[in-house]
Amino acid sequence: MAIFHYDHDLPASFIPSEMIAVDCEAMGLNHFRDRLCLIQLSNGDGNAHLVQFHSTYEAPNLKKVLTDPKVIKIFHFARFDVALLQQYLGVLTFPLYCTKIASRLTRTFSDRHGLRDLCKDVLGVEISKQQQSSDWGAEKLTDAQQHYAANDVLHLHALKKQLDKMLLREGRAELAKACFDFLPARAYLDLSGWAEEDIFHH
Repeated sequence: MAIFHYDHDLPASFIPSEMIAVDCEAMGLNHFRDRLCLIQLSNGDGNAHLVQFHSTYEAPNLKKVLTDPKVIKIFHFARFDVALLQQYLGVLTFPLYCTKIASRLTRTFSDRHGLRDLCKDVLGVEISKQQQSSDWGAEKLTDAQQHYAANDVLHLHALKKQLDKMLLREGRAELAKACFDFLPARAYLDLSGWAEEDIFHH
């Protein structure tokens, strides 16, 4: 595994695959209060690309990848990340795939749908979440932080492959796609004041 670190944007030479794994790290879980600090990406080749933000969010090369209609972006809990990318980069990330939603639609026998549980149960891979609550706004990320961030994207392609099989087996592939297609609107609702209110409720 190789980890490539960049400040503020991907290099112009970066070429995404047809499916790219994406994750974000922020100072917290409040889209309005807690700034975006890091975006991790992987082409599914065992390598991770980390884009760290200190002040500006211009990032034209990164934005081009995130909005490319020919590139599927794989997230775990896309609802949070897509809203964060909209809030700070001003881009609508699409098309996308969410392993958490796919897990909830297929693994109805379990209430464990976190990334760590999925990697262990579906892939037999143990990942550490020890750095989850560390200071992502630090000027320089530690090696432990970088490895943690990389692990959040390195297994998403493999998870998607297995979850796709389960979605087909359970006859829920089209339902999953409908959910994925709705996620940008769900993220926009979060940013517009409907994060806690269920507008579909009677």
